[in-house]
Amino acid sequence: MGDVTLEHVTKRYEDVTAVDDMNLAINDGEFICLVGPSGCGKSTTMEMIAGLTMPTEGEVFIGGREVTNLPPKDRGIAMVFQNIALFPHMDVYDNISFGLRLRKYDKEEIDRRVERASDIVQLEGMLDRMPDEMSGGQRQRVAIARAIVRNPEVFLMDEPLANLDAKLRVHMRTELQRLHKELDTTIIYVTHDQAEAMTMSDRIAVIDSGQLQQIDPPLVCYNEPANLFVAGFIGSPSMNFVDGEVTEAGFHGKNVEVDFDPADVGVSPGDDVTLGVRPEDVYTEDEQAGIAHPTKRIEATTDVLEPMGDEIFVYLLLSEDATTSMDDASEGMSDQLLMSVDPDSSITEDQDVSVVLDRAKLHLFDTETGEAIQHGIATTTTTSTDSSTPAESDD
Repeated sequence: MGDVTLEHVTKRYEDVTAVDDMNLAINDGEFICLVGPSGCGKSTTMEMIAGLTMPTEGEVFIGGREVTNLPPKDRGIAMVFQNIALFPHMDVYDNISFGLRLRKYDKEEIDRRVERASDIVQLEGMLDRMPDEMSGGQRQRVAIARAIVRNPEVFLMDEPLANLDAKLRVHMRTELQRLHKELDTTIIYVTHDQAEAMTMSDRIAVIDSGQLQQIDPPLVCYNEPANLFVAGFIGSPSMNFVDGEVTEAGFHGKNVEVDFDPADVGVSPGDDVTLGVRPEDVYTEDEQAGIAHPTKRIEATTDVLEPMGDEIFVYLLLSEDATTSMDDASEGMSDQLLMSVDPDSSITEDQDVSVVLDRAKLHLFDTETGEAIQHGIATTTTTSTDSSTPAESDD
């Protein structure tokens, strides 16, 4: 069994807490990605699972067996690192079989395992090649095959694709998903790349400052983020945030208002809240026909356009004195919005536009704690698209 459990695991380095009271349960056969910014503690968490780092507090279990104080070789795990670390003087066969030969496996068993592993990662006909005769992707497959021959209960992968070019990373993501299906083995994968986490994982564990923020399937983390950090970290480009407060009529922020009954959302007038909306849920007034409950109209001016091929990112200025920092959308700024439009859109720079937000895709967070309050703001009102006209009640 390859289930992995961390119970109240903490790692301190003098006055620095790298991992803080981590509780994590990974099921047998799951593909879990640990994601977060640099220095958040995701690699330290993996190192404690591997036995490369001893926790200051807490216990680690693999396959129902406590392994907190066991060395890596006795934990039933295999690791693949960002630094591929192949032996340059050994051919592919010798690199893959090195660990088995150290453990004194007989030649027949070594040959059988190497052949199986090379078939799985598609290295047929390459076993006599030297590492410097291979591409980056081929060398990475050798490193993965070297882990496969161990028949581990758990694969631990620490940013194994980080040193590959963009096209090869996309290809190797597909290879790893295929590998997971074929081996049906638990994989714990560390990355800061959201695309890797979203496309490969059964669940994503989002970590910040050594603390687990959320562990859920990728689309749950995307559509129902547990807090402001997850909302801003998951998704590229990140969610727009607007700080404001709750009024009797709903949300009031600089340049943005959304009508709702505070009681329906679980907030009270005077509460400080942050409204979140993803770029794809911001629409020009001409595009809002498909939205059941748009917000009031927001007047803006287009600033920078970024054509991406399948979409165009449009940076909107909501007031005349707004700055043009592209980081502001993820820092609670109310003077800007980032919008995504179709690639055939006729929108241009320095154009006055009216936009609306999709109520069903709005997120409300507690500004002080950062915790999510509501995902999707239902309305009992028919909202006007004229920003100068109050919303009328259905009653």
